Amino acid sequence: MQRVAAEKLLLQFQEHPQAWQRVDVILTTAQSQTTKYFALQILENVIRYKWGALPEEQREGIKNFLSSLIITYTTDEAVFRRETTFINKLNIILVQILKHDWPNKWRTFIPDLVSASKTSETLCENSMKIFKLLSEEVFDFARLDLTQAKERELKASLNNEFRLIHEICVFVLCNTRKPDLIRTTLDTLSVYLTWVPLGYIFESNLLQILLQLFPQPAFRNVALQCLTEVGSLVMGPEFNPQFQAFYKVFMTQLQLVVPPTVNIPDAYEKGNDDQQKFVQNLALFFTGFLKAHIGVLEQTPEDQVALIMGLDYLVNISYVDNVEVFKTCLDYWNYFVPDVYASACTVEATPTFSFAPQPVATPTPLKRRQLYAGTLSKLRQLMICRMAKPEEVIVVEDDNGNIVRETMKDNDVLAQYKTMRETLVYLCHLDYEDTENQMLERLRMQLAGAKWTWGALNTLCWAIGSISGSMQEEQENRFLVTVIRDLLNLCEITRGKDNKAVIAADIMYVVGQYPKFLRAHWKFLKTVVNKLFEFMHETHPGVQDMACDTFLKICNKCRRKFVVLQLQEREPFISELLNTLFETIHDLQPHQVHTFYEAVGLMVGAEGDMAKREEYLGRLMAPPNTTWQQIIAQAKANPEVLKQQLAIKSIQNVLQTNVNVCTSLGQPFMSQFNVIYADMLQVYKLYSELISTTIAEGGPYAARSTYVKYMRSVKKVALKLIETFTEKCEDPTIIATMYVPAMMDPILGDYQRAVPDARDAEVLSLLAVIINKLRMLMESEVPRVFDAVFEVTLQMITRNFEDYPEHRLQFFALLHAIVNHCFRVLLNFTPVGNATELAGQRAHE
Repeated sequence: MQRVAAEKLLLQFQEHPQAWQRVDVILTTAQSQTTKYFALQILENVIRYKWGALPEEQREGIKNFLSSLIITYTTDEAVFRRETTFINKLNIILVQILKHDWPNKWRTFIPDLVSASKTSETLCENSMKIFKLLSEEVFDFARLDLTQAKERELKASLNNEFRLIHEICVFVLCNTRKPDLIRTTLDTLSVYLTWVPLGYIFESNLLQILLQLFPQPAFRNVALQCLTEVGSLVMGPEFNPQFQAFYKVFMTQLQLVVPPTVNIPDAYEKGNDDQQKFVQNLALFFTGFLKAHIGVLEQTPEDQVALIMGLDYLVNISYVDNVEVFKTCLDYWNYFVPDVYASACTVEATPTFSFAPQPVATPTPLKRRQLYAGTLSKLRQLMICRMAKPEEVIVVEDDNGNIVRETMKDNDVLAQYKTMRETLVYLCHLDYEDTENQMLERLRMQLAGAKWTWGALNTLCWAIGSISGSMQEEQENRFLVTVIRDLLNLCEITRGKDNKAVIAADIMYVVGQYPKFLRAHWKFLKTVVNKLFEFMHETHPGVQDMACDTFLKICNKCRRKFVVLQLQEREPFISELLNTLFETIHDLQPHQVHTFYEAVGLMVGAEGDMAKREEYLGRLMAPPNTTWQQIIAQAKANPEVLKQQLAIKSIQNVLQTNVNVCTSLGQPFMSQFNVIYADMLQVYKLYSELISTTIAEGGPYAARSTYVKYMRSVKKVALKLIETFTEKCEDPTIIATMYVPAMMDPILGDYQRAVPDARDAEVLSLLAVIINKLRMLMESEVPRVFDAVFEVTLQMITRNFEDYPEHRLQFFALLHAIVNHCFRVLLNFTPVGNATELAGQRAHE
């Protein structure tokens, strides 16, 4: 109770408009740190929000008090070290005052602070912290609480006053031996070096001082941060000699710190925090300097030696097992390799014959390719060893208990893969043979059992897949045949189901990445697909999913090959496949069967002869149609059958199979759509009524029951099938005349009649698709749609706004479709002179 009362009293004191006038007494007499921080909070609020309203003498009094307090705490080293956090808070408040009064109302601040800094090393150390805070507030965080005019004024003032800051920094670095003061000074310099006038860097001895401090362990990291800022500056050609000299001295010093023979990834793994931070900073230095000045270092043999050594250091750092370090390096390699490739193309594109006089082609681009040959070869090895994982397909259970496939996209790993793939493709173009040799050599090592690991084989195969299309056709064919042969041999000689599963997945990934080769080599394509069918019987986790996904990928790229009668074949491959359809898929899970059917649907769609296409489709859909007809026949004899969980799941799987085939086949799916459409609407209506009854009797919790979720999944997939066929159908008249009238009561009428928790947002999505697709053909039905959904949906989302996010989204999409339809009607039937005006009036209404 006493604590609560004390907190209440403190809050009342803090809110008192004159409380800040007691801050000086509290700060000078209080013993409790909490009390002091409480007083500082009051003072900071006054400075932030009321400073301009205070009388001049009160502002001056606060400035003098705060300055004196800082000096008191920073002249005694013991107090300075003990009260670091409190002093840092005082510094922040002082800088807040500076943002208001400096330079106009406190012109002597920087000269006074520099002058005071020469009287005490601890005071000087704190002054450096204040200078750093001031620079960060002006150049990094100014937009948060400064007007543009004030920001420009502070930047100009800081530029003008930097001479004094520069002098005190150089003075400290040349004269003090206190490590803490040197580190703080360097830390401050690293902030200022991003914007200071260039003369302060190259026309003084500052750079030499930094290079001398760099080898010393105590200052290595912060000195390197300063050198990185300098090295990243982009300046005119007149400064090239300074950068050349700077880089050579730096490389000489670096070899004393980290000899070229050091295994940097191993050292990083064993190093402490400072050593690991040094490796990170070294990566930033090389990437920043080389991106800005690599051309300067290519001019002389001596500079080239230092340049190649720096690139070797960066390659070594690229193997460090740290994501941020690797991203830093990869970003540079993705800049460096295309740059070398572009210069090589410049030479290769030079005409060799012309009637016009030709200038002498500069040999520099060709020399660049030769100069970096060793580095580029090392980069190929790096990309192959560290290739990131391509986009990943995972199998998850959705809200309705159905197993679905999701593609993981737009994550960091996928972005890294795309960058690495692009870089490796450029590397391949620069030297096909070296790329091929390195990959095949690593594959031979796997065959020999040397360094055999899942990770090594995976990254190698991802790298092999990433360069698809980068080689000349003949070379790519030879390369891929060798790769597949070696992988199959590896699968044969490797023991253990887990190991075989990994190799099988890698084989499937690689073949899926080379559709051009598969299209050109039928026997190989057939062998690959039959191998995939074998993998579809392998129950090891992940293998069947990978086999089905690869089959889909291959069918998408090679679909025509499967419906054409190939040489030495008795019938098209699709016919052969359909003859053994049940045997091929009987070990697959439902979601895998759906993927398989989508793939075969692509084959069926590639058949140009309509009669053959209808035959193939009928044979393909025979198994799910048999299941469907059996359930419907049983339901007609006993409707209770449809309430059984097994029957519900079977119906859902059959309908989802139809969705997948419709997705890949398009309008030719109509004959199959007609087979199940009428019965599907009846099943939809029955489940809708059961769901509404269950929810009406059981309340909101009933909507989350497994029973309702399963029935709901049937409704959703039925709506998805109609929506998919509508989108794929090329003749809107067919939809308008054959299917829309039949669905209006079972779907639209049911939505209007159902209790709120039984309404599916997918109905709104379907109606929006139909209206957008059929356009004027829906003219007579749109008012009925509007009347059925508008009021009931609006009541749902206004009464329980957070409970129906999908309904809100699809409701507005439907309204958008209806408004667009109304505009079309107005523009179609209104005289041209009034159409625009009337449409504008209606839109405003």
